[in-house]
Amino acid sequence: MENFYLFLVMCVLLIILPGPDTAIATKNTLISGRTGGLKTVIGTCCALLIHTLAAVVGLSAIIVKSAFVFSIFKYAGAVYLMYLGVKTLWALRSKHKDHWADTEEVHAAKGTSFFKQGFLTNLLNPKVAVFFLTFLPQFVDAGAATFMPFLAMGITYILLTAVWFLFYIYLLDHIRAFMNKPKPQTIMEGITGTILIAFGIKLALEKAY
Repeated sequence: MENFYLFLVMCVLLIILPGPDTAIATKNTLISGRTGGLKTVIGTCCALLIHTLAAVVGLSAIIVKSAFVFSIFKYAGAVYLMYLGVKTLWALRSKHKDHWADTEEVHAAKGTSFFKQGFLTNLLNPKVAVFFLTFLPQFVDAGAATFMPFLAMGITYILLTAVWFLFYIYLLDHIRAFMNKPKPQTIMEGITGTILIAFGIKLALEKAY
């Protein structure tokens, strides 16, 4: 593996850049505190592990090179993000004092877990597959076997993602008392829902590489 420290720096910069995973983690942390955020991040990391294994065995190349397969993942991911965004905005219409607690109970009753949201948001994003296939090879020696380097870099990326989101979730949890006041909460719900819809539209308009 070449330039491992440069790889670490690039990973950190990419991870802290806000995206759909951050939006989902933010929403669920504000809904259910630390527990909701942690379950979401575990789902995200499990999806990243699948992306890593897919890159190792070459499945990511199929997704990237096949416009049809890429489109399936792209539109499924876009629809799911927009669904979560619309659902968040719709909650504003039926808002009441204990809305977040009630919403969490409804989610649990329907089997819609925070883990599932984090998992599907990341797994159905074809840009993650493209990232692994285009980013990781830049740090592998020319002509060298890719299995172990890809696996090591993928696991490193997952660990860095987990560390960052743990910090982010604990920070959000500390300011959650303020955010749960009626006005800030309404603003955050509106912003988060709008961002999720925007990410969904952006993903739907993405072209295969």
